Amino acid sequence: MSEVDTDSEFFEPETGTLPLDDWHSARGGRMVEFAGYWMPVQYEGILAEHLWTRESAGLFDVSHMGQLFISGEGVEAALEAVLPIDLATLKPFGPRYSMLLDEDGGILDDLMVTRWNSGFYLVVNGATKWDDIAHLREHLPDEVTITHLDDSALLALQGPKAAAALERITTGEWPLSALTFMKGGQFKIDGVEAWISRSGYTGEDGFEIAIPAADAARIANLICEQPEVKPIGLGARDSLRLEAGLPLYGHDLSPEHSPVDADLLFAVNKRRRSEGGFVGAERVLKGLADGTAQVRVGLALEGRQAAREGAEVYAANQKVGVLTSGGFSPTLGHPIAMAYVDRAQAAVGTALEIDVRGKRLPARVVAMPFVPHRYHR
Repeated sequence: MSEVDTDSEFFEPETGTLPLDDWHSARGGRMVEFAGYWMPVQYEGILAEHLWTRESAGLFDVSHMGQLFISGEGVEAALEAVLPIDLATLKPFGPRYSMLLDEDGGILDDLMVTRWNSGFYLVVNGATKWDDIAHLREHLPDEVTITHLDDSALLALQGPKAAAALERITTGEWPLSALTFMKGGQFKIDGVEAWISRSGYTGEDGFEIAIPAADAARIANLICEQPEVKPIGLGARDSLRLEAGLPLYGHDLSPEHSPVDADLLFAVNKRRRSEGGFVGAERVLKGLADGTAQVRVGLALEGRQAAREGAEVYAANQKVGVLTSGGFSPTLGHPIAMAYVDRAQAAVGTALEIDVRGKRLPARVVAMPFVPHRYHR
């Protein structure tokens, strides 16, 4: 692990490899550049991997994500001044979704924050982690230390059979089954210390597993030896999260949008909505009071032709929005998408059209998630 020096060349990484790089290649992973690293987009095929995760359990390598530990004198008050979260309500070892906002209330990143014994564990997006570290260093006092846990790998085991597969090889003070959604704890897998939380990015039951990078290949092998488990690539991860209605930073979330128009107000705790006191609060509170011009919605398309990011959304001949994510839903059997549209066109059931290379595709606004979540609560 390393403490962060924001003035070093550390912030200009070239395309890198992750601890499981050779492991992916040996298993037939087709590698692509993503978030500054070579990562597997698929193994046997996106559709097959998507359906396997929905029916059984898929192992995802998410070691590109940034794992940070924030500690030091006054860390709770300092971190609460940066995040729109009420840390007093954050119980030990219970991850919670939050965001980094810029001074104007735009979303710089979304993240998970967990209270550990002497500080806070943050998991941030891989493509933005260096900027996130710089932003935190700028806004946190010198007494607070940011430690980049760069010697830790991160795996995600997702699917309805994930618990059965992982519990078989896990030991701890209590059974893994005692964890419910958004709860975590310290366990061991084949003698290796592991931080495990019942969380994920697919809408399915599942776990995120932080382990020493040096042990990543051995633990990944052990997990994949379980009959329920196959390795899964980025392609299925994207189609799964889209069906779950989960936004992707850099596509559905950006500094152009605030938690209000992104329809993510659950990430701004009740006390913070009334008191403010966090970076970007002015725009968030104004949006709460006055509303926003647009809002993120889900769209179901007719037919089988998918629409992609950047496609324009129309109501009759009036442009009312733009797609930020889109694709074919293997589970539902038709295309789906997310878009920011004018609030007047955002009600569930509203009929719209999406322009795809000059062809108008019929669509309607639907509630998200597109596929119901199956978290273990």
